[in-house]
Amino acid sequence: MFNKTILMVILLASLLAGCNPAALNTEPARIPTATTTLEFVQSTPSQPVSAAPPISIYTVTPGTPPSASQAVLDRAAGVVGALKNKDMASLSAYVHPPLGLRFSPYAAVKDTDLVFPADEVAGLLADDTLYNWGGYSSTGNPIELTFADYFSQFVYDVDFAAAPEISLNHRLGESTTLDNSHDFYPGAMIVEYYFPGFDPQYEGMDWRSLRLVFQKEKDAWYLVGIIHDQWTT
Repeated sequence: MFNKTILMVILLASLLAGCNPAALNTEPARIPTATTTLEFVQSTPSQPVSAAPPISIYTVTPGTPPSASQAVLDRAAGVVGALKNKDMASLSAYVHPPLGLRFSPYAAVKDTDLVFPADEVAGLLADDTLYNWGGYSSTGNPIELTFADYFSQFVYDVDFAAAPEISLNHRLGESTTLDNSHDFYPGAMIVEYYFPGFDPQYEGMDWRSLRLVFQKEKDAWYLVGIIHDQWTT
């Protein structure tokens, strides 16, 4: 009986050793948790349309009725809109019937500046004639360009319809070039569209102006001159 009991104890010990009880006490291995990043793609809302910058309007029109000043400013807005759209047919409707339209590349208006009658203005952008528009201020070399090229350099080289400052009979852009517009066009009303500058590094020396000259014929104000101005040395 004793031997049988000892034998059973030895057998039980062998079975327990085969089962590796140490392994039964080992904690279960942790499964590494992967870091998951969820990227939610949202549609970008439409950017709000920024309000147009305030426009400063300067007027120096002693003795001129406010109604006349407003009439000229309204006419100028129509002209600059036609220029923006390159709508020469619409522009021609503003041109002074007997006097035509003079184009001056710089502030100093000259008798030699080219003048076109209203019926020719409508087709100028399609005209491939090489015209002499005067001389470059920097070199004196002749400005020999088609009207389309002259337009892009000396009429609408920046978006004057969005100019932050507008004046009536008051010069805004100042350079070394003499502005004789009021002497050349006595009794005229001159509207100036002015950008004080674009790149801060130039400290305002890259300003641009477009002056629209109106003279009265009967009861209406007509366009007689387009003067481009910028910094000159």
